[in-house]
Amino acid sequence: MSIRRALSTLTAGAMLTLAAGTGIAADAIKIGSFLSVTGPASFLGDPELKTLQMYVDEINANGGVNGRQIELVHYDTGGNAKEAVNFAKRLIIKDKVDVIVGGSTSGSTLAVMPLVEKDGVPFISLAGSVKIIDPVQKWVFKVPHTDRMAAAKIFEDMKKRGISKIALISGSGGFGKSGRAQTLALAPEYGIEVVSDESYGAKDTDMTAQLTKIRDTDAQAILNFGFGTGPAIVTKNVRQLGIALPLYQSHGVASKKYIELAGAAAEGVRLPAAALLVAEKLSDDDPQKKVLLAYKNKFEAAHGPVSTFGGHAYDGLFIAVEAMQRAGGTDKAKVRDEIEKTQGFIGTGGVFNMSASDHLGLGLDAFKMLEIKDGDWTIVE
Repeated sequence: MSIRRALSTLTAGAMLTLAAGTGIAADAIKIGSFLSVTGPASFLGDPELKTLQMYVDEINANGGVNGRQIELVHYDTGGNAKEAVNFAKRLIIKDKVDVIVGGSTSGSTLAVMPLVEKDGVPFISLAGSVKIIDPVQKWVFKVPHTDRMAAAKIFEDMKKRGISKIALISGSGGFGKSGRAQTLALAPEYGIEVVSDESYGAKDTDMTAQLTKIRDTDAQAILNFGFGTGPAIVTKNVRQLGIALPLYQSHGVASKKYIELAGAAAEGVRLPAAALLVAEKLSDDDPQKKVLLAYKNKFEAAHGPVSTFGGHAYDGLFIAVEAMQRAGGTDKAKVRDEIEKTQGFIGTGGVFNMSASDHLGLGLDAFKMLEIKDGDWTIVE
């Protein structure tokens, strides 16, 4: 029985027995994490850490994994990739963790990847860049949809609307740069021309100069690839300049925080996102609905509005835990192999089917195209 199924069927006070043996006297399983809990990417790291803590506590309260308790060893990077490297070294060398689930941002994940490859530690990233899993690295996996998938999903929707010329504006950080690169590479495949290519910095508070240039082109829509406050500023500036073009955002803003920051300007914005944001609106026969509602209700009861970012932490944690369960322990090579064998894992991001050539295991069907209406998410049919 998988650990998630066992947890869902337990009665209050029941103990979870996942392996032969008695008690939980064995050494704790150490799950390491480095997340952007504070700083400009805190909207990613904060719900991620809360999710990890919430479910580690639940697992431990019900007997642990293979008769062992989990110890979550976490460090806050503040969104700094150099700090991520320092903390990853500490997790590997000093803390001697068995697996790492973390890396809120693409920049921090990409910076840490050489370390985990060198030391042979299974690492499940919570960041978006396709560069994390393409090309495949032996010890590195990820659970969020990639920026390449986001661009493809957006282009599919644009084609349905007869859009063939777009303006691109992207953040200058790792996620924005990677998203920009994937957008430019994919556009010709969909018959879409990028007629304007602008960018902004993480500390920029006004993008009207870039958007004024965009307004003077023949673009039929605007695509913004970024996260943090930048996309909300872009959204407000677009409306302030009276630009009436369709505005698309990436999955980097898939939380209610974006709607709060952008306010009324977010009305009509479209973006690809995991089904978690519209869990109640899914059909009852959707295989994800039960998992999504269980996570959403548990998180919101403790912490308020759910986001896809916390959902990534849920997926990463349970893929790792169930791999350890199947491996019968924490031997790193065996756990790595079992993560790679993940099949039919119903998570918040979709149904994961990993392989030696695919360390994500999600297809475009894992994305929903959403539109913001009346301050809430709706599914674009």
